[in-house]
Amino acid sequence: MLVNNERAIRTVVKMAVESYASGFSDRHIREFDDPEGTINMKIHNVFIHALGADIQYYSALARSLDSSLGNMLEKMAITIAELHYEVSQHVQGPIYQEQTDFIAELLESYKNTRGTNHKKPSVKDYVGISKKNSSSKHSKRHESDYYLRDRETGMHYLIELKIGGDLDNKKARSEKEALLEQYCILANALGTEEKVRICFATAYNRYGEGNPWKQGRVLQFFAEEELLISSNFWNLVCKSEKGYEIVLDEYTKNAYKIKNALAKIKQTYLPE
Repeated sequence: MLVNNERAIRTVVKMAVESYASGFSDRHIREFDDPEGTINMKIHNVFIHALGADIQYYSALARSLDSSLGNMLEKMAITIAELHYEVSQHVQGPIYQEQTDFIAELLESYKNTRGTNHKKPSVKDYVGISKKNSSSKHSKRHESDYYLRDRETGMHYLIELKIGGDLDNKKARSEKEALLEQYCILANALGTEEKVRICFATAYNRYGEGNPWKQGRVLQFFAEEELLISSNFWNLVCKSEKGYEIVLDEYTKNAYKIKNALAKIKQTYLPE
Protein backbone atom coordinates (compact mmCIF):
# COMPACT_ATOMS: atom_id res chain seq x y z
CA MET A 1 0.00 0.00 0.00
CA LEU A 2 1.26 3.47 -0.85
CA VAL A 3 1.87 5.78 2.08
CA ASN A 4 -0.58 8.37 0.74
CA ASN A 5 -3.33 5.72 0.71
CA GLU A 6 -2.61 4.88 4.34
CA ARG A 7 -2.72 8.58 5.16
CA ALA A 8 -6.06 8.88 3.38
CA ILE A 9 -7.51 5.96 5.36
CA ARG A 10 -6.28 7.43 8.63
CA THR A 11 -7.82 10.78 7.72
CA VAL A 12 -11.18 9.14 7.05
CA VAL A 13 -11.10 7.30 10.39
CA LYS A 14 -10.05 10.39 12.33
CA MET A 15 -12.75 12.57 10.79
CA ALA A 16 -15.41 9.88 11.29
CA VAL A 17 -14.58 9.56 14.99
CA GLU A 18 -14.48 13.33 15.50
CA SER A 19 -17.82 13.82 13.78
CA TYR A 20 -19.41 10.95 15.65
CA ALA A 21 -18.18 12.09 19.08
CA SER A 22 -19.41 15.63 18.51
CA GLY A 23 -22.79 14.58 17.14
CA PHE A 24 -23.39 11.95 19.81
CA SER A 25 -22.76 14.31 22.74
CA ASP A 26 -24.62 17.23 21.15
CA ARG A 27 -27.69 15.11 20.51
CA HIS A 28 -27.95 13.68 24.01
CA ILE A 29 -27.21 16.98 25.74
CA ARG A 30 -29.80 18.69 23.53
CA GLU A 31 -32.34 16.05 24.60
CA PHE A 32 -31.82 16.69 28.31
CA ASP A 33 -35.09 18.63 28.68
CA ASP A 34 -36.93 16.51 26.10
CA PRO A 35 -39.25 13.99 27.80
CA GLU A 36 -39.05 11.84 24.67
CA GLY A 37 -35.26 11.93 24.52
CA THR A 38 -33.35 8.64 24.32
CA ILE A 39 -32.30 8.63 27.97
CA ASN A 40 -35.36 10.33 29.43
CA MET A 41 -37.69 7.75 27.92
CA LYS A 42 -36.23 5.21 30.32
CA ILE A 43 -37.97 7.09 33.11
CA HIS A 44 -41.17 5.45 32.02
CA ASN A 45 -39.73 1.94 32.37
CA VAL A 46 -40.67 1.38 36.00
CA PHE A 47 -38.52 -1.73 36.20
CA ILE A 48 -35.38 0.16 35.15
CA HIS A 49 -36.36 3.29 37.12
CA ALA A 50 -36.66 1.25 40.31
CA LEU A 51 -32.98 0.29 40.03
CA GLY A 52 -31.87 3.89 40.38
CA ALA A 53 -30.80 6.86 38.28
CA ASP A 54 -27.35 5.44 37.51
CA ILE A 55 -28.71 2.20 36.03
CA GLN A 56 -31.40 4.11 34.16
CA TYR A 57 -28.76 6.36 32.60
CA TYR A 58 -26.21 3.69 31.75
CA SER A 59 -28.70 1.21 30.30
CA ALA A 60 -30.15 3.83 27.97
CA LEU A 61 -26.79 5.26 26.95
CA ALA A 62 -25.24 1.84 26.29
CA ARG A 63 -27.97 0.92 23.82
CA SER A 64 -27.71 4.27 22.07
CA LEU A 65 -23.91 4.01 21.90
CA ASP A 66 -23.95 0.47 20.50
CA SER A 67 -26.47 1.31 17.78
CA SER A 68 -25.05 4.66 16.70
CA LEU A 69 -21.44 3.45 16.80
CA GLY A 70 -22.41 0.64 14.44
CA ASN A 71 -23.95 3.13 12.04
CA MET A 72 -20.79 5.23 12.16
CA LEU A 73 -18.60 2.23 11.33
CA GLU A 74 -20.80 1.33 8.36
CA LYS A 75 -20.57 4.85 6.92
CA MET A 76 -16.84 5.02 7.64
CA ALA A 77 -16.26 1.76 5.77
CA ILE A 78 -18.14 3.13 2.75
CA THR A 79 -16.04 6.30 2.74
CA ILE A 80 -12.83 4.23 2.92
CA ALA A 81 -14.06 1.94 0.14
CA GLU A 82 -14.64 4.97 -2.09
CA LEU A 83 -10.87 5.54 -2.04
CA HIS A 84 -10.34 2.31 -3.97
CA TYR A 85 -13.64 1.16 -5.47
CA GLU A 86 -16.69 2.38 -7.29
CA VAL A 87 -19.28 2.15 -4.53
CA SER A 88 -23.02 1.73 -4.84
CA GLN A 89 -25.75 0.53 -2.51
CA HIS A 90 -28.09 -1.13 -4.92
CA VAL A 91 -28.18 -3.39 -7.95
CA GLN A 92 -30.88 -3.47 -10.57
CA GLY A 93 -31.44 -5.59 -13.64
CA PRO A 94 -32.97 -8.75 -15.08
CA ILE A 95 -33.48 -11.98 -13.17
CA TYR A 96 -35.07 -15.16 -14.52
CA GLN A 97 -37.82 -17.14 -12.82
CA GLU A 98 -35.71 -20.27 -13.23
CA GLN A 99 -32.96 -18.60 -11.18
CA THR A 100 -35.39 -17.53 -8.47
CA ASP A 101 -36.75 -21.08 -8.22
CA PHE A 102 -33.24 -22.53 -8.02
CA ILE A 103 -32.34 -20.15 -5.17
CA ALA A 104 -35.46 -21.17 -3.23
CA GLU A 105 -34.63 -24.87 -3.61
CA LEU A 106 -31.02 -24.30 -2.61
CA LEU A 107 -31.93 -22.37 0.53
CA GLU A 108 -34.44 -25.04 1.50
CA SER A 109 -31.68 -27.65 1.28
CA TYR A 110 -29.56 -25.54 3.65
CA LYS A 111 -32.46 -25.13 6.05
CA ASN A 112 -33.37 -28.83 6.05
CA THR A 113 -30.56 -29.81 8.43
CA ARG A 114 -32.04 -33.20 9.33
CA GLY A 115 -33.30 -34.23 5.93
CA THR A 116 -31.63 -36.43 3.35
CA ASN A 117 -31.36 -33.48 0.96
CA HIS A 118 -29.39 -31.31 3.37
CA LYS A 119 -26.47 -29.41 1.88
CA LYS A 120 -23.57 -27.68 3.55
CA PRO A 121 -23.17 -24.25 1.92
CA SER A 122 -20.53 -23.96 -0.78
CA VAL A 123 -19.76 -21.36 -3.43
CA LYS A 124 -19.90 -24.21 -5.97
CA ASP A 125 -23.62 -24.60 -5.25
CA TYR A 126 -24.57 -21.61 -7.40
CA VAL A 127 -21.78 -21.51 -9.96
CA GLY A 128 -23.48 -21.63 -13.36
CA ILE A 129 -26.76 -20.16 -12.12
CA SER A 130 -26.59 -17.47 -14.83
CA LYS A 131 -27.11 -20.20 -17.42
CA LYS A 132 -30.58 -20.89 -16.02
CA ASN A 133 -32.11 -18.32 -18.32
CA SER A 134 -34.65 -20.17 -20.46
CA SER A 135 -37.72 -19.01 -18.51
CA SER A 136 -39.40 -15.63 -18.27
CA LYS A 137 -37.47 -12.75 -16.75
CA HIS A 138 -38.32 -9.52 -15.00
CA SER A 139 -36.41 -6.51 -13.70
CA LYS A 140 -35.66 -6.28 -9.99
CA ARG A 141 -33.90 -3.79 -7.73
CA HIS A 142 -32.07 -4.80 -4.55
CA GLU A 143 -30.73 -2.46 -1.90
CA SER A 144 -27.25 -3.53 -0.86
CA ASP A 145 -25.04 -2.64 2.12
CA TYR A 146 -22.00 -2.52 -0.13
CA TYR A 147 -21.65 -3.06 -3.84
CA LEU A 148 -18.00 -2.53 -4.67
CA ARG A 149 -16.42 -2.63 -8.11
CA ASP A 150 -12.66 -2.87 -8.23
CA ARG A 151 -11.48 -0.46 -10.91
CA GLU A 152 -8.24 -2.39 -11.46
CA THR A 153 -9.41 -6.00 -11.52
CA GLY A 154 -13.03 -5.55 -12.58
CA MET A 155 -14.19 -7.66 -9.61
CA HIS A 156 -17.66 -6.99 -8.24
CA TYR A 157 -18.26 -7.52 -4.49
CA LEU A 158 -21.74 -7.72 -3.01
CA ILE A 159 -21.40 -7.43 0.75
CA GLU A 160 -23.95 -7.80 3.54
CA LEU A 161 -22.45 -6.24 6.68
CA LYS A 162 -23.67 -7.05 10.16
CA ILE A 163 -21.44 -5.19 12.59
CA GLY A 164 -21.31 -7.99 15.16
CA GLY A 165 -22.60 -10.74 12.88
CA ASP A 166 -25.70 -11.54 14.91
CA LEU A 167 -28.38 -13.19 12.74
CA ASP A 168 -31.41 -15.26 13.60
CA ASN A 169 -32.60 -18.09 11.35
CA LYS A 170 -35.07 -15.99 9.39
CA LYS A 171 -32.56 -13.22 8.74
CA ALA A 172 -29.79 -15.61 7.74
CA ARG A 173 -31.95 -17.16 5.06
CA SER A 174 -33.35 -13.87 3.77
CA GLU A 175 -29.91 -12.25 3.66
CA LYS A 176 -28.49 -15.15 1.61
CA GLU A 177 -31.51 -15.06 -0.68
CA ALA A 178 -31.04 -11.33 -1.30
CA LEU A 179 -27.34 -11.77 -2.03
CA LEU A 180 -27.95 -14.65 -4.44
CA GLU A 181 -30.54 -12.63 -6.32
CA GLN A 182 -28.09 -9.73 -6.55
CA TYR A 183 -25.49 -12.21 -7.79
CA CYS A 184 -27.86 -13.30 -10.56
CA ILE A 185 -28.75 -9.74 -11.52
CA LEU A 186 -25.10 -8.76 -11.84
CA ALA A 187 -24.06 -11.95 -13.62
CA ASN A 188 -26.93 -11.57 -16.07
CA ALA A 189 -25.98 -7.96 -16.76
CA LEU A 190 -22.27 -8.69 -17.11
CA GLY A 191 -22.73 -11.90 -19.07
CA THR A 192 -20.40 -13.78 -16.70
CA GLU A 193 -20.15 -14.91 -13.09
CA GLU A 194 -16.35 -14.94 -12.94
CA LYS A 195 -16.06 -11.40 -11.63
CA VAL A 196 -18.89 -11.52 -9.08
CA ARG A 197 -18.51 -12.47 -5.42
CA ILE A 198 -21.01 -12.37 -2.55
CA CYS A 199 -19.89 -11.94 1.05
CA PHE A 200 -21.25 -11.86 4.60
CA ALA A 201 -19.12 -9.47 6.65
CA THR A 202 -18.61 -8.33 10.24
CA ALA A 203 -16.71 -5.30 11.53
CA TYR A 204 -15.24 -7.31 14.40
CA ASN A 205 -15.00 -10.92 15.49
CA ARG A 206 -17.37 -11.53 18.39
CA TYR A 207 -15.32 -14.63 19.27
CA GLY A 208 -12.03 -12.71 19.38
CA GLU A 209 -9.79 -11.63 16.52
CA GLY A 210 -8.13 -14.61 14.87
CA ASN A 211 -10.54 -17.15 16.36
CA PRO A 212 -12.82 -19.29 14.15
CA TRP A 213 -16.25 -17.86 13.35
CA LYS A 214 -18.77 -20.31 14.75
CA GLN A 215 -22.21 -18.75 14.78
CA GLY A 216 -24.37 -21.63 13.62
CA ARG A 217 -27.12 -19.53 12.09
CA VAL A 218 -24.62 -17.84 9.78
CA LEU A 219 -22.76 -21.03 8.87
CA GLN A 220 -26.03 -22.78 8.07
CA PHE A 221 -26.50 -20.54 5.03
CA PHE A 222 -23.06 -19.11 4.27
CA ALA A 223 -19.94 -20.94 3.12
CA GLU A 224 -16.62 -20.17 4.77
CA GLU A 225 -15.37 -18.74 1.46
CA GLU A 226 -18.17 -16.16 1.64
CA LEU A 227 -17.24 -14.86 5.10
CA LEU A 228 -15.37 -11.60 5.60
CA ILE A 229 -14.88 -11.56 9.34
CA SER A 230 -13.30 -8.54 11.01
CA SER A 231 -9.79 -8.07 9.57
CA ASN A 232 -10.74 -9.72 6.26
CA PHE A 233 -13.54 -7.18 5.82
CA TRP A 234 -11.40 -4.15 6.61
CA ASN A 235 -8.52 -5.44 4.50
CA LEU A 236 -10.83 -5.76 1.51
CA VAL A 237 -12.43 -2.35 2.03
CA CYS A 238 -9.00 -0.74 2.46
CA LYS A 239 -7.57 -2.86 -0.35
CA SER A 240 -4.57 -3.61 1.84
CA GLU A 241 -3.31 -6.54 3.90
CA LYS A 242 -2.74 -4.00 6.68
CA GLY A 243 -6.13 -2.34 6.37
CA TYR A 244 -7.49 -3.67 9.65
CA GLU A 245 -4.33 -2.67 11.53
CA ILE A 246 -4.46 0.86 10.12
CA VAL A 247 -8.16 1.36 10.88
CA LEU A 248 -7.92 -0.03 14.41
CA ASP A 249 -4.74 1.90 15.19
CA GLU A 250 -6.18 5.22 14.06
CA TYR A 251 -9.49 4.55 15.78
CA THR A 252 -7.68 3.75 19.04
CA LYS A 253 -5.67 6.96 18.78
CA ASN A 254 -8.87 8.99 18.47
CA ALA A 255 -11.09 7.01 20.85
CA TYR A 256 -10.44 9.56 23.61
CA LYS A 257 -12.74 11.96 21.72
CA ILE A 258 -15.65 9.58 22.21
CA LYS A 259 -14.67 9.12 25.86
CA ASN A 260 -14.70 12.90 26.32
CA ALA A 261 -18.12 13.08 24.70
CA LEU A 262 -19.45 10.41 27.06
CA ALA A 263 -18.05 12.34 30.02
CA LYS A 264 -19.90 15.48 28.90
CA ILE A 265 -23.16 13.58 28.60
CA LYS A 266 -22.72 12.01 32.03
CA GLN A 267 -22.03 15.40 33.60
CA THR A 268 -25.30 16.64 32.14
CA TYR A 269 -27.47 13.77 33.33
CA LEU A 270 -25.56 12.69 36.45
CA PRO A 271 -23.82 15.78 37.80
CA GLU A 272 -21.49 15.07 40.68
